[in-house]
Amino acid sequence: MDSTALRAMQAPIKDRYKSDPKAAFITLKAKGSLDSEGLSCKVETGKAAAAIAGLHPATGGSGLELCSGDMLLEALVACAGVTLKSVATAIDAPLKSGKVTAEGDLDFRGTLGVDKEAPVGFAEIRLRFDVDTDAPQDKLDQLLKLTERYCVVYQTIKNGPKTVVSLNRI
Repeated sequence: MDSTALRAMQAPIKDRYKSDPKAAFITLKAKGSLDSEGLSCKVETGKAAAAIAGLHPATGGSGLELCSGDMLLEALVACAGVTLKSVATAIDAPLKSGKVTAEGDLDFRGTLGVDKEAPVGFAEIRLRFDVDTDAPQDKLDQLLKLTERYCVVYQTIKNGPKTVVSLNRI
């Protein structure tokens, strides 16, 4: 896909959102089932297969299930990669190939309650793009800036949206 095709594909969507801003507000959902055996949660992926999330081995897990921390980083990589490719296409900065890597540092003492002062969650997340391109540096600078700006998962992690948690009896 080139920038003309991308703009043509997105133009009617952008026009709709300009004329009807409420149409741009969509609620994304994720669901999981706690009915499986062991300390796991079966997450519906929207595809035929479900992902089974469990404890990380550093907290006693078997390593056979997906760790939710890994899934968060995978979501970041997926979103950032798609955003980077879309932006590269839109600004005519062709990529021959590339890799997206996300790393995050966790202190498992926090999540296990071993040390009340240890944080629960990632202390730092690093997102890296390695790209093979002939685009000039100013285009690459623009590419990174716009990818950061428009990557939903990155912006969500960076800005920490208001989050509401509830527990309901069924």
